Amino acid sequence: MFEGATALYLDAKGRMTVPSRHREELAAAADGALVLTAHPHRCLLIYPAPAWEPIRDKVLQAPSLEQQSALLKRLLVGFARKETMDAAGRVLIAPELRQYAQFEKEVWLVGQGSHFELWSDAGWQRQQEAIFALGDKLLPPGLIDLAL
Repeated sequence: MFEGATALYLDAKGRMTVPSRHREELAAAADGALVLTAHPHRCLLIYPAPAWEPIRDKVLQAPSLEQQSALLKRLLVGFARKETMDAAGRVLIAPELRQYAQFEKEVWLVGQGSHFELWSDAGWQRQQEAIFALGDKLLPPGLIDLAL
């Protein structure tokens, strides 16, 4: 299970070094094979390859002539790239994905259980401001009884 938010930096080649605390689990889950793709909120999704496959298959089953399905396919499947962590735990973020997510140098790797979100620094700051703006209205109806 992937948890936590970590500030990272992209190197000159557009590579990100996966934090050591996640490398072993990623290696075990997918032998270092990852799938990176675009998310509608303008961040990237990073999945161990085996965890991505059922999501991809479900998206591809949607009707191609239905507008929303076609748009979602173009985004999720169209941007999807399989990458492999190298021996140093680095993974390449392709130029088109960096452009889509508006990455500069600093990025945020945010664990989401089965996968990660990868945010630009500015995008992650906007997410935090949106959380703060909700105040006590943060919990959606299905989680109203959540006790922290």
